Amino acid sequence: MARLGYDDIQQFLSRRGRRAPGKPPHFLPFRSSTALIATTVNLAVFVDIFFYSMIVPVLPFALSAQVGVSEDRVQYWISVLVAAYGAGLFVSSPIVGIYADHTSSRKWPLLLGLLALAGATVLLAFGNSVGLFVLGRVLQGLSAAVVWSVGCALLVDTMGSKVGVAMGYVNISMSVALLLAPVIGGVVYNHAGYYAVYYVAFGLVGLDIVLRLAMIEKKVARQWVSEPETESSEPEAEKTSPTNNSNAEPPAPENSPGINNTETAAMASAAEDGPHDEPANDLTANQGKHRGRPFVALLKSPRLLAALYGILVESGILIGFDAVLALFVRRLFEWDSTAVAVLFLALFIPGFISPLAGWLSDKYGAKWPSFAGFVATVPVLISLRFVTENTIQHKVLLAVLLALAGCTLPFSMTPLMAEISYVIEAKEAENPGIFGEKGVYGLAYGLFNMVFALGGIIGPIWAGYVVESVGWGTLTWNFALWSASAAVVVFFWGANKPRAPAAEDTQMESA
Repeated sequence: MARLGYDDIQQFLSRRGRRAPGKPPHFLPFRSSTALIATTVNLAVFVDIFFYSMIVPVLPFALSAQVGVSEDRVQYWISVLVAAYGAGLFVSSPIVGIYADHTSSRKWPLLLGLLALAGATVLLAFGNSVGLFVLGRVLQGLSAAVVWSVGCALLVDTMGSKVGVAMGYVNISMSVALLLAPVIGGVVYNHAGYYAVYYVAFGLVGLDIVLRLAMIEKKVARQWVSEPETESSEPEAEKTSPTNNSNAEPPAPENSPGINNTETAAMASAAEDGPHDEPANDLTANQGKHRGRPFVALLKSPRLLAALYGILVESGILIGFDAVLALFVRRLFEWDSTAVAVLFLALFIPGFISPLAGWLSDKYGAKWPSFAGFVATVPVLISLRFVTENTIQHKVLLAVLLALAGCTLPFSMTPLMAEISYVIEAKEAENPGIFGEKGVYGLAYGLFNMVFALGGIIGPIWAGYVVESVGWGTLTWNFALWSASAAVVVFFWGANKPRAPAAEDTQMESA
């Protein structure tokens, strides 16, 4: 396992690049392989979501037994704790994203996130007051901000044109965590007690530490690689994707091993043509005009805003149901935590189709898969209002509807996660160098985290208030209308294909 030394700490704090040593690290090809990097990011997502979901079926019982909250206040504090996670995620995401884009390595912010996760685990395991529970959830949100902002940016750096498929596997990791965590949490709580639930979490954090320390980013590994990058490693470039290069980038010179960065290509062209090349001068002026304002440049894209709104809706619906579903079936069906945990299987097992949604978005664009997902979710949500009685028929109906929702929701979310990278590539192709040398993938996925967190705040508060005030049936059609609004936004402002992005984004912004 890699050792964390003084030079590593100094590099992390100063944001300077590591000096290229004479001897490469042990097992460098394996530690910098695409498979290990993707596995590390997916495990980080799994651990984050596993810990988040493991305590969902346990919270109603823990608040009563560990903290002493009265039964009539349990739903209120569950909503507060879910919202506290969202608040920590919302506040920390842009900060983490900006730092990730300016540091020399994405590895060390990932390790910083583990510290926050360890602190959250300790507070939630041994806390005996509502205040400590809330603080633990805020730290958990900070850890999630690191995992999703930095992890998704690292995947884009590594996967290139297969971003959609990569995000599909991220959704599988999330689905597996959502699938296993409530079951394990409920079963362990019933058979081994409250503290045993968190021993499982500590074990997963230890495995996560090993992989994050062992991983070496490809751009760091290149310090020990003297040969030019091969075609197979081109997707690891930070700024572009082969999906878009064929239409948007100028061709590389014949005597060059391959130029992936659009800004480098434009500067090389300007050097060859001489100082009187007006297009090159315009390009340089454009770079100077926009560099330093990546946040504004990103938010000027209607495509990005449409994707962010869809992600907000998806997050609000999913986490809103997380906040009320366990207590709803506990009251209606009189189920224990194990039965509640098993019910979540119906919702998350279908999430294994996420790579299919990602592949479709890589091939055809994010618009139609996401639009179809939101539209198909509407009747499913409306039909949930018919679950009203403690009978076998209504229990089966609830399980079937949750399974259908588990099929439609991945088609809503996965393409929009990939769409964020498509938008960056489109704007970079239209205005080379607009985002500078470092790129803005960390910031962009920080924005993704912010809207996901905002949905995680709005959804539980909305769901908890509506269920307590007017009932379950009203909540279901409320969320159905919300899903329909996302379908409308994606339909009018989404992009058809990731190919030829510059023309599409220009058309969207001129509308």
